[in-house]
Amino acid sequence: MKIRLKKSDFEKLLSHAEKELPDEACGLVAGRITGNEKLVGEVYLLTNTDHSNEHFSLDPKEQLAAVKDMRAKGLAPLGNWHSHPESPSRPSEEDKRLAYDSSASYLILSLMDKSAPVLNSFHIEGSDAEKEELVIE
Repeated sequence: MKIRLKKSDFEKLLSHAEKELPDEACGLVAGRITGNEKLVGEVYLLTNTDHSNEHFSLDPKEQLAAVKDMRAKGLAPLGNWHSHPESPSRPSEEDKRLAYDSSASYLILSLMDKSAPVLNSFHIEGSDAEKEELVIE
C-alpha cells in the first residue's frame, strides 16, 4: 500500500508534534483509497490524554468528533499517527500490541533528531510491522 500525504499536512503534523514535546502527539488521518493507494485528505490533531513521552491515548470525544467530520466530508478513516519524541520512526512493542486494526496505516513521526524529523507509515498485523511506501508531495 502506498500513502500520499500533502506537504502542508506533513508540516501540520510536525508543528503539532513539536508543540506537544516532551509528550507524544497523536491524531487520525482520513481520505480516499484508490486501488493500492491511500490519499490522505484530512489530518486530525488530537489530545494525548496520557500526557506521556512513551505512549499515547486518543481523546475519545475528539476521536468521535473527527469520525463525524470524516463522514460529513465523505472521507474514509485511513489510520492514525503519533510522534516518538526520543526514539526512531518505527513501531514500539506497545505500538504493535495496541494496533487492533490491520486495515489501518500507522504513521510514526520521529523527533529524535529535531533538525531532521522522520515520518514513516506501517501496516501492522500482530507482531509484524511492514513499512508502507510514503510519498509527501
